[in-house]
Amino acid sequence: MIYNIKELNFESPDDFYEVLVNAHDGLSDDESRRLNAKIILLLANAVGNKDLLEEIILTARKSFVEQ
Repeated sequence: MIYNIKELNFESPDDFYEVLVNAHDGLSDDESRRLNAKIILLLANAVGNKDLLEEIILTARKSFVEQ
């Protein structure tokens, strides 16, 4: 199945980004990494679809290895 993960698909992305950045205020680098991991796991649970999650991970990774 093909999922739409490369086009904007949610309201107020700037507001989301602001909340995400502000969540890291005052945290150490280690705490920030742990927060990111917790956010990822909570979002993965909300998505709940293994195929979609795998496609998201592979798409994100491509942005680093294909440069």
